[in-house]
Amino acid sequence: MDLRHLSPAGIRPPFGRYHHAVEASGADRLLFISGQVGIRPDGTVPEAVAAQAEQAFANIDACLREAGFTRAQVLRLSVYLTEAEYRLGYMQVRDAWVADPPPASTLLVVKALALPTCKIEIEAVAAA
Repeated sequence: MDLRHLSPAGIRPPFGRYHHAVEASGADRLLFISGQVGIRPDGTVPEAVAAQAEQAFANIDACLREAGFTRAQVLRLSVYLTEAEYRLGYMQVRDAWVADPPPASTLLVVKALALPTCKIEIEAVAAA
């Protein structure tokens, strides 16, 4: 599989560590990972958004490993935050987590998530 990461010259550069588009050619398998929140295996949820983001990415790592994928094969992240002020905490964790080159990414601020204690939810799409 070949990945082509695109950030076209005719539009504003990305706001952070992501690309505007990622093209996958020759992919035999796609992996769609449901939204992951910051719930630890014991059912607890940390208070800080950065800790929730770290746990959500750990959950994504577990899904990737289970399917035989790596972070380098992640094409897209979709992120939902319950407050705009959480953006910096999330982005610091994301920037440390993503492989090079980084995937395409969308971040939305929403009123609430399914679990009231959760401040962030992250979906991922990978190809191999």
